[in-house]
Amino acid sequence: MSGDAGSSRVGVFLCSCGTNIGGVIDIPRLAESARKIPGVIYVEANLHTCSSEGIAHIKEAIRAHGLERVVVAACTPRTHEPLFMAAVEEAGLNRYLFQMVNIREHDSWVHGRERESANEKAEYLVRMAVAKARFLEPEEEREVEVAGSALVVGAGVAGMTAALNLAGKGFQVYLIEKEAQTGGLVGKLHTLFPGGRDAREFLEPLVEAVKGSDMIQLHLGSKVAKVEGSIGSFAVTIQSGSNTLTAEVGAIIVATGAEALTPEGYYMYGSHGGVVTQLELEERLRLGSPIPPTVAFIQCVGSMESRGRTYCSRVCCGVSLKNAVHLKRLDASREVYILYRDLQASGVELEALYREALEAGVKFVNYVPEEQPKVAVGADNSLHLAVHDTLQGASLDLQPGLVVLATPLVQHDGGRELAGALRVPLTQDGFFLEAHPKMRPVDFASDGIYLCGSAHSPKGVAESITQGLAAASRASIPLTRGVVKAEAVTAVLDPDKCVGCGACASGCAFDAIEWTPVGMPRVNETSCKGCGVCAVECPVGAMQLRYFKDTQLLPAVRAALEPAPWACETHPERPVVLVYACRWCSYAAADFAGVMRLEYPANVRIVLVPCSGRVDFSHIYQGFSSGADGVVVAGCLKGQCHYVDGNVLAERRIEAARKALEVLGIGGERLDMFFCSAGMPRDFAQHMRDFTGRVQGLGRVDRAAPAFTSPESQDAEVR
Repeated sequence: MSGDAGSSRVGVFLCSCGTNIGGVIDIPRLAESARKIPGVIYVEANLHTCSSEGIAHIKEAIRAHGLERVVVAACTPRTHEPLFMAAVEEAGLNRYLFQMVNIREHDSWVHGRERESANEKAEYLVRMAVAKARFLEPEEEREVEVAGSALVVGAGVAGMTAALNLAGKGFQVYLIEKEAQTGGLVGKLHTLFPGGRDAREFLEPLVEAVKGSDMIQLHLGSKVAKVEGSIGSFAVTIQSGSNTLTAEVGAIIVATGAEALTPEGYYMYGSHGGVVTQLELEERLRLGSPIPPTVAFIQCVGSMESRGRTYCSRVCCGVSLKNAVHLKRLDASREVYILYRDLQASGVELEALYREALEAGVKFVNYVPEEQPKVAVGADNSLHLAVHDTLQGASLDLQPGLVVLATPLVQHDGGRELAGALRVPLTQDGFFLEAHPKMRPVDFASDGIYLCGSAHSPKGVAESITQGLAAASRASIPLTRGVVKAEAVTAVLDPDKCVGCGACASGCAFDAIEWTPVGMPRVNETSCKGCGVCAVECPVGAMQLRYFKDTQLLPAVRAALEPAPWACETHPERPVVLVYACRWCSYAAADFAGVMRLEYPANVRIVLVPCSGRVDFSHIYQGFSSGADGVVVAGCLKGQCHYVDGNVLAERRIEAARKALEVLGIGGERLDMFFCSAGMPRDFAQHMRDFTGRVQGLGRVDRAAPAFTSPESQDAEVR
């Protein structure tokens, strides 16, 4: 049953998860509370709801009690939602008539020392899930035929490995390389680390296999000019000089690699021939050019900085160790220095290489960022290198004939252009951003697009090969099946409300909204990624997002706070903070905070949204009008939004919303925007502590303010 009142046949299943939840949350008490929620007709508690027995109970209850909606209160939906959705579907209910509430990572694991508050929070979280579930609607996942071919962009080690793997499975592969030859950065090396194998000797069989494969079309000196479509049917325009080719592929693998930073402005590079990069040293070694009797390597040139390139490039230390050992092998009397900040030699092989360097007589000099090495030129054009060795407590004045700068790998212009064509995000360091570092490490958030190699982050040959195989394996799944189910969470238009203003189309980063001949928008569900930005851009509420409609989100917000923010009278003055958390980063950060048992106040209640860009003023105002004293919109880090720019659009709206809250007498300081990645659980927990502390200092919102009591506010539409 559906309608304005929502379903009145909701089943709630409570999981103890052993003692993970049951050790903090009083499950019988929670069950009793759930039975009183309007629309709930069945409540069951299980020790492990995700067990085969627990799944069987859900199916039986759906059939026996005629359940129309199902709510499971357990762990994070990021790990178990697919399992429960499948169970619901197997019992004959549409899988999207299911809602999951996280009372483990977001409650019992972070509020163990506030048991009473944790129990109250669990009751509110279940109410929120039921309130949304009652208004859920059946959604259909469309089946999309998958073209039996793939595009691999980049013919370096990772790209060629992926292409050969897919070709070996019988799939046609279009392999695109912007350079005139294959091999990527490895093709410019002399030897590989840690074993010292000849780089060209290593590459030769790989290149020959690619060129000899009937299933691989190699396009050198080419680039991807345009990409349309989605998983199963991407239309890719390949540009080779003045010629273009359009290919239909079912999957895309990004393996564009990276390039070494040119250290202009560092240590007299470019003004003295004795200061070179690692790649320039590799070229000298490959050609057998003479090497001076004293060589100094300087690590972390252009990386590990306080601003800009703050990251460690990971491979630089290994390359320096390899080249230092090689130089000593060529001439044991040669003096070789490695000036380092933090030497990264992880793993058995690199540790062995480090020890070999020590035994060969390579001298290691530690410096700190505050005392950078200094390179000067003498009157005779010789190089002078001054450095303070922090471990020895001594200042050294070296006269190397050659200074080698270890620079980081960075994203190249071609990678940034490709990111724009594919509409996939980059990290703050400029590399391609995966959907999830643990659960989907070689997937993009956009289905059917995968990544591998140094396009993802700096990495060595072995890891690039492994990731290339992983990406090929992931891409082969839809290619092998031939048919995939497209995500049902897409935008949907109510034509009766639409005024044809075009705001939805202009706000879509994926060009998923087309115009019909009659001047009305039409959602291309194949291209829609389900961010919900268009729903917020729409001024009349005509555009909505399935599974996250206003009519589904707003009841959950009201249930989080009404009839009173706290059920008991022990802390009525305690403020409640409502957090809208994007599913990809901030919600995941909250999950990891739970895994790490990072405590934050129990008065924080999280609402899951697909993207921070889905949050509009109606959601914020509803939070305050229902009883919240602070609202946080938590999105991905800037530059890392899985929907390209949803977090940037959200930030702009938050600034406008703060001004509106000031006018309404609520106060703009009660609204906060927070950016984090999935790997920032400590930051998430700390921010929740800090913000709730600030809100505590502001006191409770005045519910008698005109913003809540005026006839206009009471009679206003949700929008």
